[in-house]
Amino acid sequence: MRNLFRMIFAAVALTAAAPLLSAEPKGDEPVAVPRNIKQGIDFVYVDPDMSSVASRHQKPRNWLARLFKGDNRNTPNVVFQRLSDGLEQYEASWGRLPQVKIPAGPVLKLGSTGKRVALLRTRLGLPPGDGYGQDLFQRVSDYQRVHGLEPVDGIAGKGTLASLNQGADYYERRIAINMERAWRLPATRAFDRYVVIDSGSAMAYLFDRDRIADSMRVVVGSPKTKTPMMAVLMRTAKVHPYWNVPPELIRSLTAARIREQGLSYLDSFHYEVLANWSPDAPVIDPKTVNWRKIAADKAAGNIRVRQLPGPWNSMGDMKFEMPNDYGIYLHDTPHKELFAEDERHLSNGCVRLSDYRRFADWVFGRMPQATSPREQEFTLPKPVPVYMTYLTVEPTANGVVFRPDVYGFDALAMPQMFGGASQIASAS
Repeated sequence: MRNLFRMIFAAVALTAAAPLLSAEPKGDEPVAVPRNIKQGIDFVYVDPDMSSVASRHQKPRNWLARLFKGDNRNTPNVVFQRLSDGLEQYEASWGRLPQVKIPAGPVLKLGSTGKRVALLRTRLGLPPGDGYGQDLFQRVSDYQRVHGLEPVDGIAGKGTLASLNQGADYYERRIAINMERAWRLPATRAFDRYVVIDSGSAMAYLFDRDRIADSMRVVVGSPKTKTPMMAVLMRTAKVHPYWNVPPELIRSLTAARIREQGLSYLDSFHYEVLANWSPDAPVIDPKTVNWRKIAADKAAGNIRVRQLPGPWNSMGDMKFEMPNDYGIYLHDTPHKELFAEDERHLSNGCVRLSDYRRFADWVFGRMPQATSPREQEFTLPKPVPVYMTYLTVEPTANGVVFRPDVYGFDALAMPQMFGGASQIASAS
């Protein structure tokens, strides 16, 4: 997958990412984004063929000051527009309330009374009352629902009070951060079709002429192996793909398991060994490999170990390729049960599709028909832009709903957009 973006690596990023650009084979596992690259709002990778559409680094805009003016030549996408509306609705509802602090203390719930309950009523815009009645219970429940607090139980516990004490400014800035990420998505009329992978909600959205034509659940990277924000072009896909074991795993896992279990380990997990990483590398007899030396990290060699296509393969039946420096791609998976979970930040960084056939039919215009049980590559009729972003605020008909900051990217974006002070960065 690739997108019409330009890769503009700073010198330090190039140095940190040097192993990605080296000649050493990498296998089919993503490579971690270097820690010195902060991904609060910026893409970490921009496809060179997309330089006319966007850039990797953009100066944040002052969305809180409402400097945005519509421009028919560069109208922002529908996600940005809905978040902009959501910010206005948030300011007009939760943002206008008295921003009083509520001291720490016991949990407040139905029947509670006292000064802290009175402060809570004031904070949520309710008139003075006798205590924690049904009106306050409902108001707290509404606040929890909008601000992504679990459980939504109408009880003002430690988490709810901490959220209230952060103040509306904090949440308005989070909306502005998400607007900034949405601004980096395609402007209207930039493409006929494109894909947005949102790691915040673990969803894929298929856009046709700037409208969502379809969507599906996905599994994305875990908090330890985050799916990066990037822009790429999807050009090819493989049916019945192999899974190539990364060289480091050959050293640390495969060779060690063979020493423990013998060569039957390869048969049990449907692996075969190749002489090297070239496209026409021959399959070799694993008995000819010195697995002991490889396990001891004394002779990594250049051998390749790959898992054969089949129901056991972690790629599933199809892999959608989008060449990039971090080894990220989209693929099917044999673990369909994961898509029923609400929490789907579970992968090593790549994106698993809940319905690869529907996705393939959309990007190809048909489902590619394989003529072999072995891996076959198909070229898309036209490259499809894929934007991978991270949205922690969902626009709704009634405003916005906040999601947890699973990756911590909102925390990274605060200084990127606001600096060390409370003011948002000036508009460019």
